[in-house]
Amino acid sequence: MYTMQSWTCIFLIICSVQSVCHCCDWIRHHYGHLSAEYLSLLDQMGGDITKQNAPVFFPTSLYRHIDAAEFEDKVRFLNETIYEITKLFDGNMKSVTWDKKNLDDFLNILERQFENLNSCVSAAMKPERRLKRYFKKLNRKVLRKMNYSAQAWELIRKETKHHLQRLDILAAQMY
Repeated sequence: MYTMQSWTCIFLIICSVQSVCHCCDWIRHHYGHLSAEYLSLLDQMGGDITKQNAPVFFPTSLYRHIDAAEFEDKVRFLNETIYEITKLFDGNMKSVTWDKKNLDDFLNILERQFENLNSCVSAAMKPERRLKRYFKKLNRKVLRKMNYSAQAWELIRKETKHHLQRLDILAAQMY
């Protein structure tokens, strides 16, 4: 005979499994499609991607670390990275010469990706501090230091593309 507490635990376990399954299905069937869309828009919204390197090193070791993590941690990392990217694009963009419609579509699809991933992430999970520090440094050393210039935004576009491509690889490894 089950007590009310036992039924509550069983219900929470079933909901957790269903949530993970929903995330698996969503990542398997929708993540790649949306990702292909926003990567294409990122390319189309401006000219060629700059060859200049950003003054902040790409966090390769962080991606290597997350490659070996559990499914839930990978989902959280996808979500947090996309969130940090959307925060970067929330700055002073007056100097940007990109196609406005492509930029708006890019940001809308990125937001949609974030919202879908966010529904898969437990609020109890701790955020990745190194990721947050990296994006703060990118904002400070590129956007703010270069006064939100067109050149600064081109560096951000390049770094964003690198991150989104790397997230594609991570998502593909999840199923």
